[in-house]
Amino acid sequence: MRQRAAVLCGAAVIAAGTVTAAPAGASAPHPVGVPHAAEPNWEKCGTDDYPSLQCASLTVPLDHARPDGKQITLALSRVPHTSEKYQGPLLVNPGGPGGSGLTLAGFVASSLPAEVAAQYDVIGFDPRGVGRSEPALNCRPGHFDPVRPDSLPTTPAVERANLARVKSFAESCGEKYADVLPYIDTVGTARDMDAIRRAVGASRISYFGYSYGTYLGAVYAKLHPGRVRRLALDSVVDPTDVWHDANISQDLAFQDRHRDFLAWTAEHDGAYGLGSDPRRIEAAWYGMRTALVKKPAGGKVGASELEDTFLPGAYYNGYWPYLAEAFAAYVNDGDTGPLVEAYENFGAVDAAGDNGYSVYTAVECRDAGWPRDWDEWRDTNWGVYEKAPFMAWNNAWYNAPCAFWPTDSRRPVDVTNHELPPALLFQATGDAATPYEGALTAHRLLRGSSLVVEEGGGNHGITLSGNTCLDEHLAAYLADGTVPRRDGDGDGEADAVCPALPGPKPLESRAASTSSRGSTLHGLLGLRG
Repeated sequence: MRQRAAVLCGAAVIAAGTVTAAPAGASAPHPVGVPHAAEPNWEKCGTDDYPSLQCASLTVPLDHARPDGKQITLALSRVPHTSEKYQGPLLVNPGGPGGSGLTLAGFVASSLPAEVAAQYDVIGFDPRGVGRSEPALNCRPGHFDPVRPDSLPTTPAVERANLARVKSFAESCGEKYADVLPYIDTVGTARDMDAIRRAVGASRISYFGYSYGTYLGAVYAKLHPGRVRRLALDSVVDPTDVWHDANISQDLAFQDRHRDFLAWTAEHDGAYGLGSDPRRIEAAWYGMRTALVKKPAGGKVGASELEDTFLPGAYYNGYWPYLAEAFAAYVNDGDTGPLVEAYENFGAVDAAGDNGYSVYTAVECRDAGWPRDWDEWRDTNWGVYEKAPFMAWNNAWYNAPCAFWPTDSRRPVDVTNHELPPALLFQATGDAATPYEGALTAHRLLRGSSLVVEEGGGNHGITLSGNTCLDEHLAAYLADGTVPRRDGDGDGEADAVCPALPGPKPLESRAASTSSRGSTLHGLLGLRG
């Protein structure tokens, strides 16, 4: 995951425990039979992009099994409903784990058809440990500061340097957050979601999650199937591969997606001058990587930072023109400036990213078991590297704190569910972060679900990103529960198919903008989860 710092609700997030009646017309009447909780005190925190945003906070138990024990604070945001037809709260999550959902509420509300968004209180939240929630984790500030050791451990010295980094991160997390880490996990966040449901006085919630947020939604639905009204999941995690195997599957899929980028660069040889043979362009990319080991670009982009920079292109092809431009400038002209700029835009990690990564490791290391023997990590990842050199070792070091994590691990949640109303799943066939087969698995486990496939697409996070066909299915589902159903019998296949959007075009100038809906969405989504 690599996240951009976002302007969130900031100072408008109110003190924990402060509650008053919500503004007139902002909430539905309290449902009969729902335990009453004091409603959050919603205050205006709108931005130029999302002027209707409101913010609040909610106090919840650190350990939901001990409701009178230590308390933590969740930061909330919402765009309130404006229609007389009110369908309750729609909770949204951008993934990660570790992604902030405060701004996502504004994005979702403004991207859905107005008549649909108006029927919901669209509620975003910073999960426990994240962003404006308290406490917010930051295990080792500057963990990703350049220049890091080469991710490829070709010598014992390089391997020791990388091991020292990940061990230091895990130890620092344990020292700073010993009382918190055992409760930073998906189950805890799912129980927080139910606390939000109670606080807003709803008998059921609707939910819309991207990426890791699909797993979070499936876990909530497993814990509270009778409290789910609608469940929309975009770019679906394989819930049977949490989390070690999921990262290995990512490595293999990232390799394919990186080669898609290289093939696209070859198709646009006129713009980039790197040749028309993807194999030669791939060799040039790895040649650039080798050169950066010896002499980092601008003193800050070494081999590991190069991988960080190009990884977002495996999530979203809207970044390809910028990455190809930086690649070509370095290879053709020896110009490091565009490469450094691309790193600062796509790969560099700021304080918000440090926080997101801290929560990412806390959740992934706690949710499920990881190998604790480093020899097993070494053997596994060299084997993966033989097939997928692009991200095998970079991703291994990203997750390696789990080998030394200071808490034990839970068993993954079996999300198999026969008690839900129909869920709606969205998946691109070429998604690398959550490969297609995982969506088929989730489709089978969530009985009665429908699967909408973007055929030929490779982006991660595909609804509300410019594909009208996908967006119409989402809007119809949220409007009245309509789901597509394919003809015939059997499980595990698409109920509807949408064609992928056309690929990107080379930049016409250095001043070209990325201000599309797709780039806005992908700035809000976690880039690893």
